[in-house]
Amino acid sequence: MPDRSGPGFRPRVGPPSRRTRVLLLTVGVLAVLFLLFVMFAGFWTDWLWFKSVHYSSVFTTQLWTKIGLFAVTGLLMALFVGANIWLAHRLRPPLSAMSVEQQSLDRYRAGIAPFKRWVLIGVSVVIGLVSGAAAAGQWRTWLLWVNGTPFGVKDSQFNLDVSFYAFDLPFYEFLLGFAFSAVIVALLISILVHYLYGGLRLQGPGRRASAGAQGHLAVLLGVFVLLKAVAYWLDRYALAVKSGTYKGVEGWTGLRYVDANAFLPAKTILFFVAVICAVLFFLTPVRRTWAPALIGFGLMALSAVLIGGVYPAIVQQFQVKPNEQAKETPYIQKNIDATRQAYGIADSETQQYDPKNATSAEALKPDAQTIADIRLLDPNVVAPTFQQNEALRKYYAFPKSLDVDRYGAQDTVLGVRELDLNGIQRNWINDHFKYTHGYGAVAAKGNQVDVNGNPVYTESALPTKGAFGPYQQRVYYGEKTSTYSIVGGGNKEIDYTSESGAPETFTYDGGSGVSLDNPLTRAAYAVKFAEPQMLYSGAITGGAKVIYDRTPKERVEKVAPWLSIDADPYPVVQDGKLVWVLDGYTTSDGYPFASKTALGDVTKDSLTDQRGRTLTPVNKVNYIRNSVKATVDAYTGEVTLYQWDEVDPVLKTWMKAFPGSVQPKADIPAALMPHLRYPQDLFKVQRDLLAEYHMTDANGFFNGTDIWQVPADPTTNTGEVQPPYYLTVRMPDAKAASFSLTTSFVPSGRDNLAAFMAVSADPGPDYGKIRITKVPSGSGALGPKQTQAKFNSDPTVANQLTLLKTGTDSDIEYGNLLTLPVGGGLLNVEPVYLIGRSAKVPVLKRVLATYGNEHAVVAVEENLEKALAKVLGAAAAGAQVTPPAPGTSSPGTPTTPTTPTTPATPTPSPTTPPTGGGDPAVQQALQDLQKAFKDAQDAQRAGDWAKYGEAQKAAQVALDAAIAAEQKAAGSPSASPSAAPSGSPAPAPSGTP
Repeated sequence: MPDRSGPGFRPRVGPPSRRTRVLLLTVGVLAVLFLLFVMFAGFWTDWLWFKSVHYSSVFTTQLWTKIGLFAVTGLLMALFVGANIWLAHRLRPPLSAMSVEQQSLDRYRAGIAPFKRWVLIGVSVVIGLVSGAAAAGQWRTWLLWVNGTPFGVKDSQFNLDVSFYAFDLPFYEFLLGFAFSAVIVALLISILVHYLYGGLRLQGPGRRASAGAQGHLAVLLGVFVLLKAVAYWLDRYALAVKSGTYKGVEGWTGLRYVDANAFLPAKTILFFVAVICAVLFFLTPVRRTWAPALIGFGLMALSAVLIGGVYPAIVQQFQVKPNEQAKETPYIQKNIDATRQAYGIADSETQQYDPKNATSAEALKPDAQTIADIRLLDPNVVAPTFQQNEALRKYYAFPKSLDVDRYGAQDTVLGVRELDLNGIQRNWINDHFKYTHGYGAVAAKGNQVDVNGNPVYTESALPTKGAFGPYQQRVYYGEKTSTYSIVGGGNKEIDYTSESGAPETFTYDGGSGVSLDNPLTRAAYAVKFAEPQMLYSGAITGGAKVIYDRTPKERVEKVAPWLSIDADPYPVVQDGKLVWVLDGYTTSDGYPFASKTALGDVTKDSLTDQRGRTLTPVNKVNYIRNSVKATVDAYTGEVTLYQWDEVDPVLKTWMKAFPGSVQPKADIPAALMPHLRYPQDLFKVQRDLLAEYHMTDANGFFNGTDIWQVPADPTTNTGEVQPPYYLTVRMPDAKAASFSLTTSFVPSGRDNLAAFMAVSADPGPDYGKIRITKVPSGSGALGPKQTQAKFNSDPTVANQLTLLKTGTDSDIEYGNLLTLPVGGGLLNVEPVYLIGRSAKVPVLKRVLATYGNEHAVVAVEENLEKALAKVLGAAAAGAQVTPPAPGTSSPGTPTTPTTPTTPATPTPSPTTPPTGGGDPAVQQALQDLQKAFKDAQDAQRAGDWAKYGEAQKAAQVALDAAIAAEQKAAGSPSASPSAAPSGSPAPAPSGTP
């Protein structure tokens, strides 16, 4: 064998061998085929998914729109650029005198000459492909323009329908941008071709540009300047949706004085200047000189600086600044009116509310329902308690934040028991075949806890039993279900593990998913999920289906890509089904004069990190409507979109673009309707705007003397704003309490309360009605931070909380700090939870409350009824708000708080004396006591708290009389065991609602 390492060895130099070439070619072909199959797999699996959820028309509409835009714009760009390359080559001059420059270029010309046609085609195609791909991304712009629906509202400057700015102007700007791109690319490539073939020269004697090159480039420059004229004309209208910062408002939109009186005329003048300049460029081939066109272009540039820049600055400095308020207020008023209309806050009502520091039984009477439904259970704190008490199996979990809904008249905290794969032994079979679903929804009363401070469950156990009745409890689609599962086809899934430890099995028959019977489909999904076992695993039997994209939010976002989805889906049990309800928003950034806001920023609060979600879009918008209510069946995955806002023109436009995808409002199931609610993210957007736009007078807005802000959440250390709370509350001007979404405001830079806001969240005549109670600045009303500070600085509170933690290896966590307008004043209530450092399961141990201003009494009690009895003072006594009898509640038996609103049903107290045998005085006293109890019950049912108080007093008198009569009959000295001074309330045990 020859020595290949010796000095005489010479390695082979030359082309690779035939075998090597074949091998490289094979590898290359296989790589290309694999890449093509990956692209096909993405397309094919998307089509199958949309078909499985019965929204294939959404997929095809998007697909054909993108293909159409890609093909048309790509073809136009390729033809335009190719035509200019061909024309530049055709106009090349004869090369009679060769300069040094031309001699060096001749090598490139010679190298290109054999491939000129292919270079022309190749360059045109590449540019066309890039242009087409960019244009395909504008499918929303195209569909909005083609299907645009009038708003029926005209802007205050140009008197055009809002649809022009929302649908038409963006499309015109897209076309203008495409035309600019085509002209600029053609101009640059034409210059290159002319230079390559001698039409443009940098050296040598004579003209630097041939006549052909001069004419060609002059026409292109004329088209460019003409397009600039069109841009100036469209800029006039764009001023109505131009945004910036003014008076502290980021995203301020619309014309101001300088825009209307300087920029607007300047744009009009520049339009005519640009048209004249374009004409001069078009005349250049005829006049055979650049001078007029270049002079015109220079004058246009100078005009843009002077008219478009210097003149507006002069107007701002010498006309606006000396009298800014008078000049700007008409335009500020336009912005206020448009902003309030665009965000649905135009009909919000503001009323003055001067909170009192004391109340009375009569004043508390209208707020019976509000006090009865004070929510002690914080859904953002008690999730670990649900997990500890009701997960029941290690492979189930609840979300970190639970949800609030209404079932009957009861505010309910509920969570879905979803699958948690971290609780099982992980392998491919377990992850995707055996453990496929969660099981059931668990619910608890929002205003009650048991004697240990734990929730009072209305639906619990596994399978769950309780208030919901029978329903399909299996949860294949949920907020925590992020992986795919292969179901059906005889696959025995783990339904749940019974108490004996034996697994209960189940085979999915919900009908959703994509069949894996086709080998090509299995191969496509193997690529999609990067899981080769899907190709050959025997676990996939005939009839098996793959289910994926299983979170409610991503399912709705896929079938309705034109919607922005609220960050908080919530579960509802109705008609024997568990469904997820989601709120969908239609948005626009083209509402003239309406200020813009970044949805991702204003919807963030102190719970965002815990929930891990924000509203989908990050772009700024200036129009939003909760136009769609969507449901996702937790078992079948079925997605249904319902029209909620029947007048929204943006929704109507999308419904024309995707016909049949949204069902009419009348189709909403009757059982679902009571569970629909006003969405949180929309409310956050509106409250952020109302912090300034509650001022409807332009002069007040200009002076900025009444700017509010959403307070920081004092119960956390994040520094983020306080979240809104779902509560049953009666606003001062409302006839009755309703399920509402509430928030508070503080003055900008201060901590006292400025206002309290609530929107009716219950479907009905008042749905979406925003009410604001504005608090006078000198009232001393406490803001959330001040209230928390008052609680923390109170010695009794500090001592009791310290005692709670002592020896328990536990920490204190504050629940939601609730502010409620009650009895003509403001009631603040906050539950306090004790959380073990190891188990981390919160239990309610104390309730903090205060009523009034900074001098008000602070209560820290074991239950709400005691806390209210203390802080409501004389009013509570007048209405017989009493603590429970000894031994009946700590920190609260399963009970509605015994407050002036829903007092406890009187039942015989442990201190009630014996019957006294046949003594007539004792019997008469007991009859009086029984009658008083009956009267109290009747008054409670009628909501007559004055009569209830009288009945309680009568019960006290009868109780004392009975005890005295018994002692007299027994011959013992008279001594009332109540040991209460005259006029003190009788002990009243808590009763069930």
